[in-house]
Amino acid sequence: MGLQGLCRLMSRFNSYKRTNIILQHLKMSNHTDAAAEVLLERKGCAGVITLNRPRFLNTLTLGMIRQIYAQLKKWEQDPKTFLIIIKGAGEKAFCAGGDIRALSEARNTNQKMLQDLFREEYILNNAIDSCQKPYIALIHGITMGGGVGVSVHGQFRVATEKSVFAMPETAIGLFPDVGGGYFLPRLQGKLGYFLALTGFRLKGRDVYTAGIATHFVDFEKLGMLEEDLLALKSPSKENIADVLETYHAKSKTDQDKPFILEEHMDKINSWFSANTVEQIVDNLQQDGSSFALEQLKVINKMSPTSLKITLRQLMEGSSKTLPEVLIMEYRLSQACMKGHDFHEGVRAGILLYHSAFLSHFMMC
Repeated sequence: MGLQGLCRLMSRFNSYKRTNIILQHLKMSNHTDAAAEVLLERKGCAGVITLNRPRFLNTLTLGMIRQIYAQLKKWEQDPKTFLIIIKGAGEKAFCAGGDIRALSEARNTNQKMLQDLFREEYILNNAIDSCQKPYIALIHGITMGGGVGVSVHGQFRVATEKSVFAMPETAIGLFPDVGGGYFLPRLQGKLGYFLALTGFRLKGRDVYTAGIATHFVDFEKLGMLEEDLLALKSPSKENIADVLETYHAKSKTDQDKPFILEEHMDKINSWFSANTVEQIVDNLQQDGSSFALEQLKVINKMSPTSLKITLRQLMEGSSKTLPEVLIMEYRLSQACMKGHDFHEGVRAGILLYHSAFLSHFMMC
């Protein structure tokens, strides 16, 4: 075979390999990891939950929700279990949310799954809030949607410099559920309204400053923190809090860095105090500052229906208990599943993602 023939053969091989990589990626969401999706282990004095889908940013499935809930209830009654730790496998994400593609696909094939997943997820959220044992979420990496639901209602939430928090549901025709109607309006001023309507991302120490996390620990110390918690002997809630406080106090990362929204909070409180989405939009337009116009641009890309649902959800939730909010959110979720915006939002998001992926590989 001549040199030209060899080059043509190598070119075909590389093209074949590239195509296979693309096809494998496109099929990825139809497969689960060979390992268990969630690991439930007794270690030392603690029950440890590890969300174990790192390829999929530890997104939650109905099976994972059921396993976590059942084990949580067992550990809660176990006299040898003194605390519960939840964390994500890998370094990229604690939990990026629920499996929204599976939800959208179930629209025409499995309505019962849509009902079961939301109901059982919200039951788990409430169980975490009412858990009789100290519950510690290590929210390192991406923490969004359903990942917020299995962390923010716990007694302790530990962020690191690589934590990323967001509730981006208005971009896909949904609303910030999993108890978002309860905890978001209880953040400082109108911060929760801003985060809910715009999907704004908080990173690193800002996750702690905003009140999403209760403690901040350097990522490189997270393993040591977990070991010290597991080594405690019959610890009380106060013993656990002391360990967390010790690590928090030692962290100097971004300690003097101002909150990313600090200079805008007065305006955020004013803009998002309006009782209608239209008035919020008017407030942003009238302000005219670069930050205001940037938020206006973001809001204009969101589902108009989701924006209205979300604002009302937060206003109603501000005076309700968590169980009351979760009941309200379940009813809202089922209405959204029957509508058009959510399924179109998921479809558009997936197409955009795969288009970017394909473009990347075609240039390789």
